[in-house]
Amino acid sequence: MAGTITGCQSSASKVENAKDNVQEARDNVVVAQQELDQALNDSIRQFKTEYQERITANEKTIAEFKVKIGRENKQSRVAYEKRLAEMEQQNTDMKRRLNEFNENQKENWVAFRVKFRHDMDQYGKAMHDFWTGKK
Repeated sequence: MAGTITGCQSSASKVENAKDNVQEARDNVVVAQQELDQALNDSIRQFKTEYQERITANEKTIAEFKVKIGRENKQSRVAYEKRLAEMEQQNTDMKRRLNEFNENQKENWVAFRVKFRHDMDQYGKAMHDFWTGKK
């Protein structure tokens, strides 16, 4: 009978240890998820800061282009002003898209980031080619 009681205590102890291990694993999952969420939020904030700076730089470039366009002859000025207005609108749209993306849209983060980077790269090329007439 003493052996049976010892065996039961051992099983009860094993069950308790298993419960402790399961709880510890759950706690680890919660901590890991919190760390992952924080890293993702940091990534989003860093990306937004970087691209807000680029958008601001684009705004300054647009302002410089406006001054330079003012020195062109009338025919060239009209064409440049039209193209610059389009560029300015694209920059404004990019700024809006960036500001509208928030941390609650995490499941779309990778797709947003890839598309936004591509669009900004294309925009940068267009700004670079502005005076050459390339589109």
